Parts: sequence; structure tokens; C-alpha cells
Amino acid sequence: MDLSTETLMDMYRKMRTIRMFEDKLSELVNTGKLAGFLHLCAGQEAIAVAVCAHLRDGDVVNSNHRGHGHCIAKGVDIDGMMAELFGRSTGTCKGKGGSMHIADLDKGMLGANGIVGAGIPLTVGAALTAQIKETGGVAVAFFGDGATNQGQFHEGLNMAAVWNLPAVFVAENNGYGEATPTEFVTPSTDLTKRAASYCMRTESADGMDFFDVYEKAGRAIEVARKGEGPTLLECKTYRYYGHYVGDPMTYRKPEETEEWKTKRDPLDKFEAEAVSRGLVEQGNLRRIDDEVRESIEKSVAAAEAAPFPSVDELTTDVYYEND
Repeated sequence: MDLSTETLMDMYRKMRTIRMFEDKLSELVNTGKLAGFLHLCAGQEAIAVAVCAHLRDGDVVNSNHRGHGHCIAKGVDIDGMMAELFGRSTGTCKGKGGSMHIADLDKGMLGANGIVGAGIPLTVGAALTAQIKETGGVAVAFFGDGATNQGQFHEGLNMAAVWNLPAVFVAENNGYGEATPTEFVTPSTDLTKRAASYCMRTESADGMDFFDVYEKAGRAIEVARKGEGPTLLECKTYRYYGHYVGDPMTYRKPEETEEWKTKRDPLDKFEAEAVSRGLVEQGNLRRIDDEVRESIEKSVAAAEAAPFPSVDELTTDVYYEND
């Protein structure tokens, strides 16, 4: 893998930003400073960053309810995101979208989505647009293992395969659909098998290993960009928090989570690999940690000081007006 030290540092910064962003949100909710229904992706950082590392400005991403990491990896401003979560007018969607609807079209983030699997057909539409307009663009959908039991997953993959669209479907298999283990509702925990009936190319990656995801996502995106069709990329991963902030997590044992954190943490694995190869220095990573921590604290302070949307804005951005 030809990754420069500068690129690796940038990848680490994004992963650390996602982790600290999510940890800060958990703290804010649990101390009563932030309200709302939040789904955190701590533990899954390597997937978002490794996939988006291959994307260009003209490529687009559709996310799901656990979408903060995808937004950050695609370049959405964390100040705007934090303000959005606080419901302030300076937010990415003017404080009217909230956690599950963050979007930034200028960055190619078509939006998070509170409906399970709903980003998949939107990705098919975006990929069809790129194909018809011959932009060379690629559309990526991020979704969880639970979404593979939804009708739009099968309809979307079928259409993408039939039309040979430049799409990559990234299944973040964290082992649970809300509180239900994947094996309780899916005949095989190997989700790539579901693409076989659509004659679709597949890849399976260790979602806790940045380098593995980076390599396999790179191949999938290159194939799509060349006009050689879509790929289902399954990334086996784990979420450290519950399905939502406040989830009592009675469906899994504490030692299960602890084992993933201590033995398979994606940031720890990234650091160990990059340092052992002599590509980065630990001191520089600690410096990034400090910088990221400071930037997130500043984003919280700015969000708390920002105004709420005006009542005059109540009905704006609801309907599209074509002049």
C-alpha cells in the first residue's frame, strides 16, 4: 500500500476526530447538556475513513442513522455538525435536521437517514446519474447488517447489478440489529452471500483494520469508476455504545465489549501497524489527539453560543422551489 506519512496522519486525525466526537456526544447527553436520539459509531471509525479516503469531491455518500463518522470522513465540518446536534441556526442543516439527517451536498454527503436501508435506493439513483452524465463519479451507501433484511436492499442491489452502476454498498456488520444478534435473523452471518443472486462482485474486510478496509474499498471503488459495476463490501465490526445513547445493553455481556475494545480497537491497531512500519511517530499522534480534543471542545462552545433558528425559518427548506 502506497500511503505517505502525511496521508496516514490525516487518516488517523479523521478516525480520532470521529472517536472523540462520539465520546463527547455521549458525555453531553448523559450530563443533560444535549437532548435528542443519538446513535454513536465509536468502534467503527476505520470503515468510514478507509472508504472515503478513495473518494473524490464529485463522489457521493448516503449514510444511515449511525452516520456521524461517515459525515466526518467525507469532510463535513464538525462545527456545523455540532451546531446541528444542538439545534442551532449555524448547523449544517440550520438546526432543523438533527443527528439522523445531517447532509452537506457541497461535500458529497447526501445525508444521513433515519429509515433503515433507505440510503441504498438513493445511492442507486446517484450512481445512475453519474453513469448517464458520464461524470466518472461513484456513489457509496453505508448501512448496517439489519438493513440487509429490508426490501430496498435487495431491490437496490438488483437494479445496480442489472444496470452495471458505479456503486459500492458498504455493509457495516456490527453483529447486532438494534438489540438482536445478526445470526438470530439472518441465515448466514456472511452477508456477501446475499449479493450472489445478483451476480455482484463482493469483498469482505475486517472492519477494525483500517489497512484491510482501505485495500478492499480501493479495489471496489476503482472497479466502479472504470464502469465495471457495483460491489457489496462487508466490513465486520463492532459498536462500543448501545444502539442509542441510553441503551442499557442487556442483550450483550460487558466482557464482550471490553474484549473488542482491548484486543481489536481500530485506532490502536492503526497506530501499532503504522508505527511498526516506521511510517508515523507516536509523538505526532499524541499531538493530533490534543489538537482534535481542543477542536471538539471549541465546537461545543460555539454551538452552545449560537442562536436557535428563527421562527421565520419554520417553513423554509421544506419544499424544493424551481424558479
